[in-house]
Amino acid sequence: MKSVSVEEAVALIPNGASIMVGGFMGVGTPERLLDELVRQKKSGLSLICNDAAVPAKGVGKLFDGAQVSHMIGTHIGLNPKAQQQMLAKQTDIDLIPQGTFAERIRAGGCGLGGVLTPTGVGTTVEEGKQRIDVNGKPFLLETALRADFALIHAFLADYLGNLAYALTARNFNPVMAMAADTVIVTADNIVPVGVIAPDHVVTPGPLVDYLVANG
Repeated sequence: MKSVSVEEAVALIPNGASIMVGGFMGVGTPERLLDELVRQKKSGLSLICNDAAVPAKGVGKLFDGAQVSHMIGTHIGLNPKAQQQMLAKQTDIDLIPQGTFAERIRAGGCGLGGVLTPTGVGTTVEEGKQRIDVNGKPFLLETALRADFALIHAFLADYLGNLAYALTARNFNPVMAMAADTVIVTADNIVPVGVIAPDHVVTPGPLVDYLVANG
């Protein structure tokens, strides 16, 4: 794990990269990294995130600048700019059930090819997917999701990269930290090793590649 500035962290991300971004409507989202993505004008990004947030907040900032070419998520209903870009075919958006979204990321982090779920059988969700019967019941094969980068926000990080989260700000951050080639973290507080009790560590340090320095 290496400590870097926010400018150095975002410089690692090329145009056209796939990025997972933790958060739920901007809660638990690494705002400093998103601000720097906007400042460095990264473009053509493939975004894997629960939602499109709202304009000027969370990943909504990336839609403000038309920096997203493709998004996989669960809803965009509170971001009119994301909706406009989808309808204008500026951004390709795949909307999937939220539970399926979480499990596809978890599968990617665990090295699985995908998961079987009954959610979406017999609906438009099934289109283009493999249907598999197990014990006489139909399931859809949902393939695993991984990304080039995961942008994560924690409440606490120690000097080795161990992470703890605050309440619902945890949301998708832990599973995303398992499902990317490079994991970049911001934290509200960076503390000495030992401050986070071992049984309170949610994301262990070996999963973290870069920790953005505070201050």
